[in-house]
Amino acid sequence: DLLLDRLTRKAFELQEQIALFEAQFVAQAEDTKVTRQAVNEACMEVQAINMEKKRLMKHWNSSLAGMKQRDEAYVAAQELLSKYRLELKSLEADIRGCRKSIRKEEEKNELLVTCLSRSQSNANATKKLIAQCLTRQEALKVEYSTYARVLHETEQALSKTKMDQAARLTELLSISTDIQKGIDTKEQMENEIVAKLQDQMISSNATKQLSQLAAKLHRRKTDLELHFSAVENDMAQVILNVTDTNSRLTILQKTLHELEKERKAVQDLISHSEREIAKFRLLFENKQVVISQYKKKLEIILSQQGGQEFGPLEIEINKLTKQIEECNSEVMTLQEYWLNQQKELVKLTKEREEQLASLDLLKKQLTILQQQKVRTENLFLSGFFFPCSPVDEINQETKEQKDIERHMRNMSNDLIKLNVLINKNNNSFEELQYGNIITENEFVRSLKAAEKESVEMQEKHSQLTEEKERLLKSLLEAEHQIMLWERKIQLSREMRAAVDSEMGQGEIRAMRLEIHRMQVRYGQLMKQQEKMIQDMEASVSRREVISTRGEAQSKADKKRITKSDFHSKKQELRKKISKTQKNTQDCNNTILELESTQASLSATFSEKQQELLRLQAESDGLDSEAEHLQQRKQWNLLEIVAYQARQKHLQALKEGKYAPLCRTEQAWRREQQKLQDRLRAIDAIVHQVQQEHPQHQRALRWLSQCLGSRLCSQEA
Repeated sequence: DLLLDRLTRKAFELQEQIALFEAQFVAQAEDTKVTRQAVNEACMEVQAINMEKKRLMKHWNSSLAGMKQRDEAYVAAQELLSKYRLELKSLEADIRGCRKSIRKEEEKNELLVTCLSRSQSNANATKKLIAQCLTRQEALKVEYSTYARVLHETEQALSKTKMDQAARLTELLSISTDIQKGIDTKEQMENEIVAKLQDQMISSNATKQLSQLAAKLHRRKTDLELHFSAVENDMAQVILNVTDTNSRLTILQKTLHELEKERKAVQDLISHSEREIAKFRLLFENKQVVISQYKKKLEIILSQQGGQEFGPLEIEINKLTKQIEECNSEVMTLQEYWLNQQKELVKLTKEREEQLASLDLLKKQLTILQQQKVRTENLFLSGFFFPCSPVDEINQETKEQKDIERHMRNMSNDLIKLNVLINKNNNSFEELQYGNIITENEFVRSLKAAEKESVEMQEKHSQLTEEKERLLKSLLEAEHQIMLWERKIQLSREMRAAVDSEMGQGEIRAMRLEIHRMQVRYGQLMKQQEKMIQDMEASVSRREVISTRGEAQSKADKKRITKSDFHSKKQELRKKISKTQKNTQDCNNTILELESTQASLSATFSEKQQELLRLQAESDGLDSEAEHLQQRKQWNLLEIVAYQARQKHLQALKEGKYAPLCRTEQAWRREQQKLQDRLRAIDAIVHQVQQEHPQHQRALRWLSQCLGSRLCSQEA
């Protein structure tokens, strides 16, 4: 009974266990079904994810291929762009070379034109100088003939005066001998008179004759005295004429000294102006040397740059283009590196997915094999070897269930990790795509900005080249004007030098020779005058002695002196007086001729001085005109700069980029009033400087005129 009871209880327990196991089996079957469904759903989701992933990878590969094609197209476009840029640079270099050759040809043409004009002007100047030299030669021939005639006349007068001097010396000797004879005769006559007086006391007839002879001698004496008084009057007139000529000669010498002083002052002024011209020429030559040095430096820089002429902006443009090319090459290398990295990433993701799929498959196979192994081992051990208790089986089932739950949790964790990785991959793909779009947009934007900047640089370059050409043209025109003015100044200086050196110096030398000749002649005349005065005084004294002795001798001996002797003496005295009158007339004629030549020389000297003053005034006018043109050029350059700035502002206003300084009309009026006040203040300062420093009035006159015109234009 106990055994049956125990067996029945055991049977009931076994039935309960069987029912429990069946219920557990059903529950586990349902759980396995649910888990299989979940696993199938998870597998389907994994397959869907894999399909989506494959689709995304295909899309990614297609996008990479598109990006690669686009990069290849971009590279081709960049190559074409670089090729076109190189062609453009070569064309620009050719254009620059053509412009440079055109500029050189223009410069050569300008130089040839200037040389032609210079040669023509030189030819005209030489023709004029030849004509002037011919006229001057004719005038000099005439002057030479006149001077030769005057010299011949002066030589004749000199020979005549020498002959007169010799005659006068002979006459003086004869007169001295006559005087000595007269003295001897006087003594004899006195002795005879004493004898006659003694004889008179003897006879009265003799007294009568002596009285008659004394009366005759008295009459003869009175006649001779009258004749000598007339001769003395003539000599006094000659002396007055000589003193008058001496006074005129002194006046002429004073005027000559004054003219000499004026000539020296004019010569000093001319030398000062020539020194100033030489100084300006040295400054011009120094500037030419500096310009040639700069040209050599520019040629060295051009040879370093390959024979191409670049400005500062062109050099900056070339630097920027080189930097842009370097950045483009860096971008291309980075894009290639990024594509290679993306390819490597795709390969690694594919390998990772394959490894994950194989790992999942192996895990599933491992779990299935482990479950089969565990079940077979449990069945084998429980059915054949060891009779296990139901509690052990329940524990084993719970352990298997826990293992299955743990595997399910692991699988769910793996699915969660896989979903997280897929989301991360999708996010990274989206971020990469967004980053690619952003980088592409930034690259396109930077490319557009670089193209715009290059276009602006090209426009600036074209504007600068145009402005450079215009400035070169203006510089060539200014140099042409400077050369013309230099030519005019050189011609005026040559004319002045020719006038001063040829005519002025020759005439001054002739005047000096003539003055020296006149002074020598005047000294000779003065000596002759003194000699004649001494002779006249001696003759007067001798006449008195002769008259006294004659009276005594007439008283002593009236029979000795006859009428023929007195007549011969009278004729000799008349001859001497006529000779002296002729000599005085010749002296007066020579003095008049010398005065006329001196007057003509003074007239020519005054004419040359007036011509020199006129040339000086013309040179001053040319200097002032050149200075005015230089000031006008500076003002025109300032106006050109102002007009260029205004043109830039108008261009900016036309393009809509101009930002006005004054938003309202009142602000504009205030700003205009400020500018007018500032201009007035500057004008007042300039006027004050002109008043305080009058030596700078000439330099500040154009500035005051420009300020006045600007103020008048603004007020109008």
